[in-house]
Amino acid sequence: MRSWRHDRDASHRTDPPLEEVGAFLGGSEPVDFDLDDRDSAYLFVIRSLERLRYHHLGKPDKGLVKAYLAKVTGLPRAQLTRLIAQHRRTGDIRDHLKKPPANAFQRRYTPRDDALLAEVDDAYGRLSGPATKEILRRQYEVHRDERFERLARISNGHIHNLRKARDYRLGALSIAKTRPVHISIGVRRKPDPDGRPGFVRVDTVHQGDRDGEKGVYVLNVVDQVTQFEHIGGGVRASEYFLLPVLEDLLQAFPFRVEGFHADNGSEYINHHVARLLNKLHIGEFTKSRPRHSNDNALVESKNGAIVRKWLGRAHISAECAPAVNDFLRSVLCPFLNFHRPCLFPSEVEGPRGRIKKRYRQQDVATPYEKLKSLPDAENSLRDDVTFEQLDRFAAASSGLEAVRQLFRNLAAAGTSAA
Repeated sequence: MRSWRHDRDASHRTDPPLEEVGAFLGGSEPVDFDLDDRDSAYLFVIRSLERLRYHHLGKPDKGLVKAYLAKVTGLPRAQLTRLIAQHRRTGDIRDHLKKPPANAFQRRYTPRDDALLAEVDDAYGRLSGPATKEILRRQYEVHRDERFERLARISNGHIHNLRKARDYRLGALSIAKTRPVHISIGVRRKPDPDGRPGFVRVDTVHQGDRDGEKGVYVLNVVDQVTQFEHIGGGVRASEYFLLPVLEDLLQAFPFRVEGFHADNGSEYINHHVARLLNKLHIGEFTKSRPRHSNDNALVESKNGAIVRKWLGRAHISAECAPAVNDFLRSVLCPFLNFHRPCLFPSEVEGPRGRIKKRYRQQDVATPYEKLKSLPDAENSLRDDVTFEQLDRFAAASSGLEAVRQLFRNLAAAGTSAA
């Protein structure tokens, strides 16, 4: 039996000429080869290519050498093709499994940046890429937090590259639907603010029933243009309990409220609410049209992104309504209006004349920043409110400080409830 052994110590062995290579491949004599590891095989390929002057051979001879190398080393023919191509380019063969890349990319973001992004995601609830990018930019450029220097210039796509998957578990809860009623109050149409603040949309979120006990009713009022949002909690979905909360929410906006839009729920489409709007000099009272689900879509989306996120879907006893209302009014709403970025659409005319909405990065802003950017915004403010007062309030804390205070209040509420 003919035996050829090759390892690092025996790599000086002289390869046979091409005639002997052909005879070796055509022979029927059993052959025993012993290459200790991948390094030995790669070293054998390198020395064989150099001694047989592979790159100067013709095509038939190259095929002969490649078959010879495949039989001796046991490497697949496709892998040998890649190794030979690497040797032709670089003059060497390198094991990519054991060494770093020859031209490794320089890592821009460090593990500390990953931890900072995780901190922001945990605090804000993992918002969309543009909103998260705006938070990171504001932390560095507005609030001068030097830790966010690199993350302030991150792209939307790379935010998702740095994120790790998280699973959220929400308890199942059956929420009773509001029964529609037919009352000839309000104009059945979609409101048209024409770029002016003060046209709000309202909806109610019920925190469920448990053992026949009603939960808290949460009122959510959102301005259509600026996305200013005020939320409050009531004990029952009746005029006696909801009207005082609704009046407080409408008077909390820094600008004059000129329009009020609701769906067809009886808690809003009634004479008591109509009298309240007249008392507050709100001239426009509209309600959603049938088969037009987008008429009240803004506040419906805020119900999920804000109310359900911060209050959850679990039952909250009606006895907790005062504490819930205090948390929403004094802690959550200031954070939403002055520190949480929102996406605002820009209308773009398509090639066929259709108007489409686009959400651009330069249009991401907090509701207060959006309010200040509107033309003639100062004239829309209430008589007892100035932008100087609002600026001082907005600069009192950074976004991260505000959201941490929010979590501290939630933790304190949970401890007191326990």
